[in-house]
This record gives sequence, structure tokens and C-alpha cells, in this order.
Amino acid sequence: MKVVLVGNGAREHIIAEKLAQGCELYALMSKKNPAIAQLSREFWLCDIENPGEVASAIRGKDFDLAFSSPDATLEAGISDVFEEQGVLVASPSREASRIEWDKGFMRSLMARHRIKGLPRHEVVERVEDALMVVREYGSVAIKPLGLTGGKGVKVSGDHFDTVDEKAGYAQALIKKDGKVLIEEKLVGEEFTFQAFSDGSRIAMMPPVQDHKRAYEGDSGPNTGGMGSYSTGRNLPFLNDSDLEDAKSILRGTIHAMKKEGTPFKGILYGQFMATPDGIKVVEFNARFGDPEAMNVLSLLQGSLVDTFISMAEGQINPPAFSDESTVVKYLVPEGYPESPKKDAEVGVDSLGLENAGARLYYASVYEQNGKIMTTGSRAFGVLGKAATIEEAEAVAEKGCAFVSGPVWHRRDIGTGELIDKRISNMKSLRES
Repeated sequence: MKVVLVGNGAREHIIAEKLAQGCELYALMSKKNPAIAQLSREFWLCDIENPGEVASAIRGKDFDLAFSSPDATLEAGISDVFEEQGVLVASPSREASRIEWDKGFMRSLMARHRIKGLPRHEVVERVEDALMVVREYGSVAIKPLGLTGGKGVKVSGDHFDTVDEKAGYAQALIKKDGKVLIEEKLVGEEFTFQAFSDGSRIAMMPPVQDHKRAYEGDSGPNTGGMGSYSTGRNLPFLNDSDLEDAKSILRGTIHAMKKEGTPFKGILYGQFMATPDGIKVVEFNARFGDPEAMNVLSLLQGSLVDTFISMAEGQINPPAFSDESTVVKYLVPEGYPESPKKDAEVGVDSLGLENAGARLYYASVYEQNGKIMTTGSRAFGVLGKAATIEEAEAVAEKGCAFVSGPVWHRRDIGTGELIDKRISNMKSLRES
């Protein structure tokens, strides 16, 4: 079985690790990820967001299965390139992945099909309308419609306080994109619930909580994600009914896309908010989360290749997952995210990591003259897995010490103190 993977981050590293256990792996990368290169029979470097370059790179090559991972490659239609070459594809088409790269489409799909969890919202094109909406809503979340790497959303209280500040940001987005999405600000606890989809049915993965804020105590600017944790079948601050509601929303979304003639085959990622008024949809993504992929795939039992094939062929075979806990902590360059240190050498003590029981996943780094260098984005994901969340957090934290150089991480992710804060917050909101 020849499988080709597109992408070169930490998310793709763990996907590659799992795929390589059951296939002959090939990779297309924009920059050489040393770990993915080592797992692959052969790899090619090109602009993976350019359909023409990808088509040229794979011309004359024979693959059985393809999976395009990063969001920008899905928007670019890289899955479609493989499909046109007669390759079985386990990632969504450009039109199906629109649910991520066009937030206005996502909200209108939910409204048309009466999918639960839809917050109050408006897509506006004029500054006067934006001003009217922010005045009417009060507390808002203002979002670009397109892809922003998790860094474009700004909300009342965190990023602006006055009407003028809200209107100013909306105006900037209208000037840039022509439109802006303004929503009511949701208050609660966010969580990620991901599903394999064959276009008609879904198979769930364990829920995960990500941490977008750069600094400890959930402070600082938003990032692509500083780390995440999972605790088996559910998260400590959620009820079982919360997960059932989220699953129902994901299932309804898959059915809606099939009805509209754009069946979704691939990974549907639901970013949800547990609120006093029930489960709300923050957004949908059309691929594995990063870092959440490291949490869920480390728990996968069985073959990821087989799961991808069953998904691509329209007959999903639901995989099993371990009930263990996981913690991922991202090591990022000094100065991240505002002014990250680039092109700095980092060292990896592989034996120390192994003895600590931690796994290291290579993200935005590159190899030069046998040395590993930073790029300015997140550098490594460090994974701890154990029977309890306390043990998993200790493994991840210990593992971080075996990477040297100008990198740092949030030490509080997965700690009892931070998780207790989540539980207390959710309990208070439910009782209010």
C-alpha cells in the first residue's frame, strides 16, 4: 500500500508515524521535516499550496491513497489534484473544506439546515452595518471569514472594550476582505471534538481541550495552540449529554453537506463552547487539530491506514481508542508569538526523551547542515501519555527539558490547578 501525505508540521509528523506502521509512506512537504523525511520511503519539496506544483511532483507516480492535511492545502484544492489522478483520497475536496475556509458559508449552512448550536451572528459588508451590529450585540466576537491560523478572532473584554475599537477592527477586516463576521460573544469552556467522516456517517475521537493563549493563566495573544490535554472518554468539565449534543451537531452537519451535493469525506473538527445555554459551535475545521491530533492519534488502536481507506471508500470502520490521558505542550521560539527568534539552533536529547517516556513531534523547524533550526512558528510538540492526567502532565513537562536552545513552553497546561479552574468556571456558569 503506497500512501502519500501532504504537510510538514507536528500534526503531520504524528499522522506520518501512524500511517508508516501500515504502509509504504511518501510525503510532499513545503520544507523538510526531518522526522517525516525519516519515516518516508521518498519525499518531495514543493509549494504544497500550489495545485500545479503538486500535480508536477506526483506526475508518473503510483499511489493507492492520499491525505492532504494543512488547512491552506485543502482550500487550494490539493485533495482534488489527487482525485483527478485517480488516487483514493481521505481528505476533503476544496468545496467540502469550504466549511473551514469560509466562515460565512459555515454559518449559513447551519442556518439553512437548522443545525443546533448556532450563535447569533451577522455577515456585513459596510462599516455602517458593522457599527450598528456591535452596538446592538454589545459583547461580540469579530472574525475574518477566511483562514487565519487561529489568530484572527478578537473578542470583547480581551481585545477591545469600546464600540469604536470594535468598529475599527471590523472596518479593517472589511477593507481587507470585503466582509466580516460579527457574532455574539460566547461565554463558557471551549473543547474540540473531532470525527472521521465517510460523507454519510461519522466515527468520533476522544474530546480534547486546546489552549490558544500564549502565556500561563490563559493570558496574552492568541496563537495556533500552546498545548492540549485529553482525559479518556470525556473532559472533566463536561457532562455526557454535552458530548452527545456535540456529536449530534457534527452528524447534522455531515448530513447537510451531503444534501447540498458536497459530501464531506475526511476529518471534521468541531470547536465547541459549553455555555449555560447549551453547546454552541465556535467553528468547524476540515482537518485534524494541531496540537489535538497528537492527543487523539496517540490513543488510536488499530491501523490509521485502514481507517483512512474505509473513510475514503464511503464505508467508515470506526476505530477504537485507549482511555488513557494525554498532555501536549508546545515548545516555541523565544519571543513567540509577537517577535519569535528565527534560524536559531535547537538540540534534541532523544535518549532523555525516551527515558522520560515522552514523545517529541517536529513542527515548524528545518534541517541545515545536520542541525535543527527554528522558523519562528511553533517548534516541537511534546506528548505525555499515562493512566491519569497528573502522570501524563508530569511526563510531558519532564520531556520538555530534553530540548535545548532558545525555546519555551506553557508549564501550566494539563496541571490540576488549571483543570480545576475549568471545572469551577463551568459549574458556576451552569448554576447561574
